[in-house]
Amino acid sequence: MQARLRVYAFVRLIFDDVFHKHTQGIFFIQVHLELMLMSSDIISTVEFNSTGELLATGDKGGRVVVFQREQESKNQPHRRGEYNVYSTFQSHEPEFDYLKSLEIEEKINKIRWLPQQNAAYFLLSTNDKTVKLWKISERDKRPEGYNLKDEEGRIRDPTTITSLRVPVLRPMDLMVEATPRRIFSNAHTYHINSISVNSDHETYMSTDDLRINLWNLEITNRSFNIVDIKPANMEELTEVITAAEFHPNQCNTFVYSSSKGSIRLCDMRTSALCDNHSKLFEEPEDPSNRSFFSEIISSISDVKFSHSGRYLMTRDYLTVKVWDINMESKPLETYQVHDYLRSKLCSLYENDCIFDKFECVWNGTDSVLMTGSYNNFFRMFDRNTKRDVTLEASRENSKPRAILKPRKVCVGGKRRKDEISVDSLDFSKKILHTAWHPNENIIAVAATNNLYIFQDKVN
Repeated sequence: MQARLRVYAFVRLIFDDVFHKHTQGIFFIQVHLELMLMSSDIISTVEFNSTGELLATGDKGGRVVVFQREQESKNQPHRRGEYNVYSTFQSHEPEFDYLKSLEIEEKINKIRWLPQQNAAYFLLSTNDKTVKLWKISERDKRPEGYNLKDEEGRIRDPTTITSLRVPVLRPMDLMVEATPRRIFSNAHTYHINSISVNSDHETYMSTDDLRINLWNLEITNRSFNIVDIKPANMEELTEVITAAEFHPNQCNTFVYSSSKGSIRLCDMRTSALCDNHSKLFEEPEDPSNRSFFSEIISSISDVKFSHSGRYLMTRDYLTVKVWDINMESKPLETYQVHDYLRSKLCSLYENDCIFDKFECVWNGTDSVLMTGSYNNFFRMFDRNTKRDVTLEASRENSKPRAILKPRKVCVGGKRRKDEISVDSLDFSKKILHTAWHPNENIIAVAATNNLYIFQDKVN
């Protein structure tokens, strides 16, 4: 493991019975691992693989850290959920485009795992311009007994070879190797904001501000442009693409969201260029709520299909919305994430926080939603019971066996002992990136420089 990286602590936090009572079993949680990085190494993406056995994080330094889940032990069954560092590698390096005099950051914008086909693991990682396909594999044997090389790899003099040897494999310490298998570059003029692997397991799409490209995982020198919203005159530009994702089951269907608060569902069977959408999901604006900040806060920062493919979840600045793909007129459900910030929009605009891009995730059964907020708070909404809870990912509260209690924000008037005033919120502490285990109640929360892994209460 690199010197920049160190395991900070193993701490356990248990929810109290009051939490379970008030949320009717929305769940959880127990912290296993907190990863502390250098102050400059802000985590920029978090992603579980399809089985939940591996968890990958990317940071602003271009590094990818992969965690592997601890195998179950009969002696210590409670250790099953712990994630330990499995592999660390440098995915992207800083570059400079001399033709455009443009610096290209090494920051990892997104990571997406490919379904596992063999003993090795594959993931896609991207910065602003280049997508890379990485292979992560294990090696615990090394070959010995070469004929044309000595044991140190140097070429032997053929005249000294007097007999034929049969190479053999000798056991060695387990080594995890990360190797780049494909590099997909030179296809985006603008910054890549999302990538999504198709359910056909053969293609994926990469999305920038104005275009979406479709790639074959085996072909690096050619991609197909499937969406292009760039106007002939850039002065006429009114919106940009903010996120895109393939349907989990239908390989021909995908959605993309825009900065104007709309979601477009496209079908690649209709035409090669999907500029004309099949469905448009957009909520009419209430004229009474119109303000200077309306357009900014309506911009969608993330869009996710449910695992079933029936619903869409979108996140704008103040709310999370759930859409039924069969009903375009209005969202099925709307959840207020931090409505108490409406009175703070002016100051949030001045410090640029209003442009923060929060992500949102489903749990494995599509019954609970999770998204981040400020002050290291993250919010969960149970779709069945309509209960919600605010929790805090904090090192200060991460004492062994400590109680992780729900947090409440007080807007005005008298503040109770367990409440925090909206004026006391720390806007430099924000949870933008979260991930949910595909099958279990295990979540990963990136709080700026720290990664927290929480799991369901273990008795």
